[in-house]
Amino acid sequence: MSSQRGYYTADEVRVAEAELFTRVPEGMPMHRAAYGLARVVASELRARTGGIAGRSVLLLVGSGDNGGDVLWAGSMLRHRGVAVTAVLLNPARAHVKGLAALRKAGGRIRSASDLSRADGSSSSGSSGAGSSHGASILDEINSAAPDLVIDGIVGISGHGPLRPMAAEIVAALDVPIIAADLPSGVDPDTGAVTGPAVRAEVTVAFGAYKPVHALASPYCGRIELVPIGLRLPEPNLAALEPAEIGAHWPIPGPADDKYSQGVTGICAGSATYPGAAVLCTGAAVAATSGMVRYAGTGSAEVLDHFPEVIAAQTISSTGRVQSWVFGPGAGTDTDAHKRLAEILATDLPVVVDADGLTLLAADPDLVRGRAAPTVLTPHAGEFARLTGHEVGHDRVAAVRELAESWQLTVLLKGRATLIATPGRPVLVNEAGGSWAATAGAGDVLSGIIGALLAAGRDPAWSAVAAARVHALAANLAAHENHPAAAPTSASPLLEHLRPAIRTLRTLAAK
Repeated sequence: MSSQRGYYTADEVRVAEAELFTRVPEGMPMHRAAYGLARVVASELRARTGGIAGRSVLLLVGSGDNGGDVLWAGSMLRHRGVAVTAVLLNPARAHVKGLAALRKAGGRIRSASDLSRADGSSSSGSSGAGSSHGASILDEINSAAPDLVIDGIVGISGHGPLRPMAAEIVAALDVPIIAADLPSGVDPDTGAVTGPAVRAEVTVAFGAYKPVHALASPYCGRIELVPIGLRLPEPNLAALEPAEIGAHWPIPGPADDKYSQGVTGICAGSATYPGAAVLCTGAAVAATSGMVRYAGTGSAEVLDHFPEVIAAQTISSTGRVQSWVFGPGAGTDTDAHKRLAEILATDLPVVVDADGLTLLAADPDLVRGRAAPTVLTPHAGEFARLTGHEVGHDRVAAVRELAESWQLTVLLKGRATLIATPGRPVLVNEAGGSWAATAGAGDVLSGIIGALLAAGRDPAWSAVAAARVHALAANLAAHENHPAAAPTSASPLLEHLRPAIRTLRTLAAK
């Protein structure tokens, strides 16, 4: 895929860094990272306070190179007139050269071992000097009222939640935090949060984006990448750029007609859930300019909303289609099982969602070994029914394992939606919000994917492109020409599909 953003694990970054160290002078990568971090912090100070000189920044400094990046950045900020105080979480392992640079620039150095708990005892459990100075650290931080805090507690080698001392300091802060490389306490490779963690307003990524930046976006805030010269391999986790999606969205060409653009077949809805048929079919209608055929008991409701749809009662009488979508509101009885089996017996691309996934969980042989493109779209609960276990903390590994095991494409829903296809990188779409977490939104998503498949698009591309448009439509619906968002639902989301597609196509044209 021509335009994508790669995300690299800690191990992949370490390999690239080792290669970089053979090409550049010692210390240059750290100086590049520190300079980029200082630049972002200065920009944030100006945006938030109106200036740089005379402002105050607090550094939370752990051991190793991540702490060194922050100390060097602090020294650069001091040279621009910023008051900088560094709190060392582990003074004995603080980066020596970075610490010396900050001291030389006039920065203040404090030790977190001075931190006391509310009862007056030191955080290390000892009394005496620790307790006499301990309360002053938090008091000093709060009284100084820093304008920004830089999180340099742990880097890509860190796993698990913040340790008690760091967690206590972070919990006491009421100041915007800028994370160096990643928010401490959040797993760099999985985005898992298992305890206290930093929640940053901005994260400055050094050298490469990491999985955490897509999988735990609410903890990262805005992501700023600082290049440091890494040579990176093809990624195993990637996101398509919005302009790439807009550029390849199917639109009618000079020689196209309603058939050549792709005919989507929808088998959804029931007497109990007629709305699912309307939402799924409507999404297919909005997604492309071809034709949509509907098979099922919801014909009256579908035609009432979308008279351009060709409706039939059975699959066999539907007419020729180029893809099928099965499942939303379709039921799980014997008749539904027969309809799903009939669709999966074709050589057409098929999207299976909702009730269809429940049927597959009970009878996976319906789809295993299928040669034609097949896309499953589970949420976490449906994933557990399909596999017999929870998704777990490593969502990327989980979705990849299901795709490889069943030899098909899997779209695992979430704010960070993941799409896995055997033998290919996992694709991710970070929605930028959770407005699509509403009843019926999944019905809309499956209809979009089916329409893209009917237009001849690749299954993985169809799934990630549909997820991007779906998320954007939800965000547009929530804001509805107003900066303050309000709760939305599936019907407004459906209404905003075309504006969302238009937005992405506009990006592609720039």
